[in-house]
Amino acid sequence: MSGRIEIYDTTLRDGVQSEDISLSLDDKLSIITRLDQLGIHYIEAGWPGANPKDERLFTKIRSLHVSQSRIMAFGSTCRPGGLPENDRLIKSIVSAKPHGVTIFGKSWDAHVKGEGGLGCSLDENLRMIRDTVAFLRKSFPIVFFDAEHFFDGFKANREYAMASLDAAVKGGASRVVLCDTNGGAIPSEVSEIVGFIAKKRSIPLGIHCHNDSELAVANTLCAVQAGADHVHGTINGVGERCGNTNLCSIIPVLSIKLGYETIARDKLRMLSDTSRFFDEIANLLHNKHQPYVGESAFAHKGGIHVSAVMGDPATYEHISPEVVGNQRKVIVSEHSGKSNIVYKAREFNIDLSKDDTAANEIVKIIKDLENCGFQFEGADASLELLMKKAMNQHVRSFRLKGFRVNTERRSDDTDPVSEATIMIEVDGNVEHTAAMGNGPVNALDKALRKALQKFYPSIQEVELLDYKVRVISSRSGTESVVRVLIESGDKKDHWYTVGVSSNILEASWMALVDSMDYKLYKDSLKDSVRKKVR
Repeated sequence: MSGRIEIYDTTLRDGVQSEDISLSLDDKLSIITRLDQLGIHYIEAGWPGANPKDERLFTKIRSLHVSQSRIMAFGSTCRPGGLPENDRLIKSIVSAKPHGVTIFGKSWDAHVKGEGGLGCSLDENLRMIRDTVAFLRKSFPIVFFDAEHFFDGFKANREYAMASLDAAVKGGASRVVLCDTNGGAIPSEVSEIVGFIAKKRSIPLGIHCHNDSELAVANTLCAVQAGADHVHGTINGVGERCGNTNLCSIIPVLSIKLGYETIARDKLRMLSDTSRFFDEIANLLHNKHQPYVGESAFAHKGGIHVSAVMGDPATYEHISPEVVGNQRKVIVSEHSGKSNIVYKAREFNIDLSKDDTAANEIVKIIKDLENCGFQFEGADASLELLMKKAMNQHVRSFRLKGFRVNTERRSDDTDPVSEATIMIEVDGNVEHTAAMGNGPVNALDKALRKALQKFYPSIQEVELLDYKVRVISSRSGTESVVRVLIESGDKKDHWYTVGVSSNILEASWMALVDSMDYKLYKDSLKDSVRKKVR
């Protein structure tokens, strides 16, 4: 297939209606800049007049350098019995001075005359659509009409649903957008209805789908194949209730699978970063299993799969991950074979042949540890150290001689206080020190850093970025084995380490030690490179 499909982003309007999302003015401006860099054709920035934040946003946008996208304002038709030129919200849209406007109106007769609807006649609703579009066309070259609940309206009263589109066309709409507002349509219905309209009307068609039936991407794809050339969606599919069409999925499907022209081909590589950028800005946990852009989208765990991918990636990858800015990920676990180990070794720049007996030994060690509750899927730093130790290529930079942690509460109106005392040995030198912390793990972390920085000043650069505890099996109650995963970082990198024990302090200690050891190991590699350069 070929042809151009316009991409219309409604993340900042429909997307932020998700109960999990609240964006500041600066957040929205940052997202607009990123969407413009991605090459999105239309960015729906908000509804001028609906709230003070959107009013300020459109004022700020005027001084924002937007080079590729057109900024759109969103709004409704005028009210029953009223004229658009007298409608406060419509006047706010004109004052906002966007590049274009998208206006929604009713296309389902039940929403016009039914209980909770507009409370006006069907003809009055058509008049509101026509007059509002006509009024806005006097100020804007681009006016889109969103036919709200169109698929339900079409199934209930085909003639009236079509009349709503005709009213928008008579008013001068640049295109009409068919909305599956409650997300209840299924692909066969969308194909049939969009195909019918494409044959009956020559107006350009768009599609706006919600994901309540988990069919938003499928319905959007069917609409395009039936004649729509304009697609609405949001980054990561965010939106009210179950969300909207996921642009991070529909764009690569249209571009890579079907050969349509969407965003520029070289911009596809920005999709993964854009997806994660939005989640970071919105303070959302990134969905690692999201197609195309998730961290696990091209992750391989089974040994047979890894072996096959090493020979021919197409065996278990439907596209090359680099096309969308993602990367292949091989996971080492109890399901691993030598192929997984060899692949991960290459990532770590470790010379490990597939026939090397060390690979078999590492597989055995990993399977034994995972049987005890360890998991290396999200702990690459611990895995790399394990490999190096198994090959006798790494010795820990310090040795623990002992630690003790005390927690006490000194009165009813104060928080508990924790103190950790630690003794380590470095090259025969013993350091014995203590530190206070916000909880026993924090105290232990501070004491370890304090002891190490005397010998390794770069330890001061390390920050503990995240700390997660997982109870592996709760059957033993408070004696259950727990797994601790720690994310650490310095000025340039971040890494993950793991520890497992029935004692949460011991599990935390394991992960903390690997974290510090990994930092020192990386520093030693950099030092050796510098010496070679000299």
